[in-house]
Amino acid sequence: MHPAVFISLSVLLGALFALQEWLSMRLWSYRIGLPLLLRAWGLQYLLWGILCWLIWWRLGPQIQSASFGWIATRMLPLSILTSFFEEMIWVLFFPNLPLNRPPMGYWHRLAFQLNGELFDNLLIFWCAFVLFRGIGYYQKYREHENNAAQLEIELANAKISALRMQLNPHFLFNTMNSISSLMRIDIDAADTMLEQLGNLMRITLERGEAQLISLHDEIEFIEMYLAMQDRRYGSRVRQSLTIDPELHDAMVPAMILQPIVENAYAHGLSKLDSGGVLEIEARREGVHLRLSVLNSGAGLRADPWQRVTGQRIGLANIKSRLELHYGTDHTFQIHENERNSVCVTITLPLHLSENHAEQMTRFGGE
Repeated sequence: MHPAVFISLSVLLGALFALQEWLSMRLWSYRIGLPLLLRAWGLQYLLWGILCWLIWWRLGPQIQSASFGWIATRMLPLSILTSFFEEMIWVLFFPNLPLNRPPMGYWHRLAFQLNGELFDNLLIFWCAFVLFRGIGYYQKYREHENNAAQLEIELANAKISALRMQLNPHFLFNTMNSISSLMRIDIDAADTMLEQLGNLMRITLERGEAQLISLHDEIEFIEMYLAMQDRRYGSRVRQSLTIDPELHDAMVPAMILQPIVENAYAHGLSKLDSGGVLEIEARREGVHLRLSVLNSGAGLRADPWQRVTGQRIGLANIKSRLELHYGTDHTFQIHENERNSVCVTITLPLHLSENHAEQMTRFGGE
C-alpha cells in the first residue's frame, strides 16, 4: 500500500483499459488515436489511485472494522461525493471531449459524463473498498499466524530451557556422588576433581541460556569432564577423541554429548576392572554432522539404555531437545556394535557458526 506503488498500479490498469478500448474500436472500424485514450484512461485511474489511497490513509482502520451502519451512513455518501469530485477534475482536463458532439460548456460536459460514468465510478470506489477490507482481513490473518508462530517458538524455547535446567542438577548430583566416593580412597584426587567440577560449572554459567553452541565449546566441556573421569577411573579406561578440524565451528545443542558420556561410564565402563574403551567422534556426512560415542562395557542386553518405560533422564532429555531443535531432520540411535560394545550415534543438520573458534581444543585441558 505504498502510495507510489498503489498509484502506479492504478495508472497501469488505466493504460490496459485504454489499450483494450483502442483494439476494440479498431475491430469496429472506429478511428481514434491511442495517445488520446491513454491520456483519458490514464488520468482517470491516476485520479482514482490518488483518491483511493487518500481514503485508505485517512479511513483505513475504520474501513477494516466498519459496521453496516457506518458503511451506509459514511461510505455510501462518500462514494457519491468522490465520484462527482473525480469526474469534475477529469472533465476540466479534457475540454474537447466528448468527440463528435457540438461544443458544450463545462457543466454540460460534466452532466454528460456523469450520466454515462457515474455507475462506473461508483463501481471503482466500491471495488477499492472491498480491496481495503480484504487487505485488513489478510493483515489480521498474517498477524494471527505470526503471533501463533511466535508463541510456538517461545514455547519451544521454554521447553528447551527446562530440559537444559534438568540436566544441570542431574549432572551435578552424579558428579558429587563420584567425588564423595573418591574421598574415601584418594583425598587429593577428590580435591582435584572438585576443582575440575568448579571449572565445569563456571563454563555452564558463562554460557547462560544459550541453546546452541559451537562444537569447539561443547568438546571443551567434554574434555574437562573426561579429565574428571580419568582421575576417577585411571588406567581402567582408554579415552579417544577424534574431531574433524573443519567442524569446530559447527553449531550443536549445549550439553548434547555429556549425558551420553555419563551413561557410557555409569552403565558400561564402571562395570569393567580394566581394558575399557571410550571413543568420541565428530565427522561430516554431506550436509549433516555425525556425532558418535562408543564404549565397551556390559552391553545393551545386560543393561539397556533405552527402555519402553523409565527412560534414563539424560538420553530422554537429548531426544526431546533434538526434536525441538530439528524436528524430523535428525537421527538418534543406540546399538550394540560387538559383544559388550555400545555405540550412540546422532546426526543433525550442519550449520557453521559465524564466529570462528579462536583456538583448537586440547584434550584433557582444564
